[in-house]
Amino acid sequence: MSGVIGHTMYAVLAGKAAEHRKLPVSSLIHQHYASYLCGAYLGCDIQTMPEAVCVDTEKEIGYGTAPLDKSPLTGGEVRPWSFTVNGQSYRPRDIHRLFYGRSHLVFGWTTAERQQTVPWDHLTDYCAAVVQDAMELFGPGERKLAYLFGWMAHIVGDSLIKSIRPGITLDLHGGKYTPMNRPIQDLVSFHEIGVKEFGLNWPALLSDLAETPVEPIQHHYMRVAQPRGELAAHFPNAWTPNLAPLLDDVLHQNRRYQIIRNPRLLKLYRLQKLKSEWHCDAELTRQSGGLRYSEMVNLADKADFRHALWEMGEAIVTLFEQLIERSPYLQKIPTSNGPTWNNITERWRTHP
Repeated sequence: MSGVIGHTMYAVLAGKAAEHRKLPVSSLIHQHYASYLCGAYLGCDIQTMPEAVCVDTEKEIGYGTAPLDKSPLTGGEVRPWSFTVNGQSYRPRDIHRLFYGRSHLVFGWTTAERQQTVPWDHLTDYCAAVVQDAMELFGPGERKLAYLFGWMAHIVGDSLIKSIRPGITLDLHGGKYTPMNRPIQDLVSFHEIGVKEFGLNWPALLSDLAETPVEPIQHHYMRVAQPRGELAAHFPNAWTPNLAPLLDDVLHQNRRYQIIRNPRLLKLYRLQKLKSEWHCDAELTRQSGGLRYSEMVNLADKADFRHALWEMGEAIVTLFEQLIERSPYLQKIPTSNGPTWNNITERWRTHP
């Protein structure tokens, strides 16, 4: 899958798997669901910002690092988008180069910083140190933990869908993750699974995600802060506190632009019924190589796309379990949110 739809779906599935396994973190995830989902997207994809400006409308357009030669709004000219921090101008590609590996850890570093890549078999160690520091250094409250578990879901999801790590079985329209199958993955996840099977309210969900506050713990796990705590003790390399003011602005830019993107994405993924058949946006049909929506759904079913998503949820929640095994604090979190309405009814419906 690509972008916010894919990573949100991965996180939703991991949350359901955690609830099924009765993991202690399930309750805090659902109490702070918007933060959890925000962590699963903006907790990693710091390049969520405009790529360009439409000259005709002066509106920000595109998605950071994806080149645009004309405006998707008018078909007219574009000019590069940039922002300035402390007198220095930055383009999305600069932000990707500086920060992408720091949020994804196990891949995505520039060639010059490739040695900073966290080995896959050390990812649990890294995440466990961050969780410990979250409770010891960043004050009370569990919202930040929900954000962290979303961030971890993104790392695992990206690593599997991009074949950085094995573990996902999927051959859909030319492979596991290709430009032609991303519209299929997104549309099937949005409509067939998200709406029809899970009853997701995508407009509300995406809005809540984008409006979630910046979590200070993100500077820490990206090591764009003063080194301290368990993370600095076990991973003393690659700390860049001088970049903290820039990351501050980047994280606010991410949320600001996602609010702009949301209605555009909802419009892009909207289906229209013509002559008893559902049709998707013409641009998504073009990207998929000319497939109609019904053909996309059939291809996803043939490739057993739902099984691949099940594998994704299982893989993510396995990391959650490994962290719980290491953390006495996580083990003490209640596995439920308290009495259900059925419990209350049973106790309260009869009065003296």
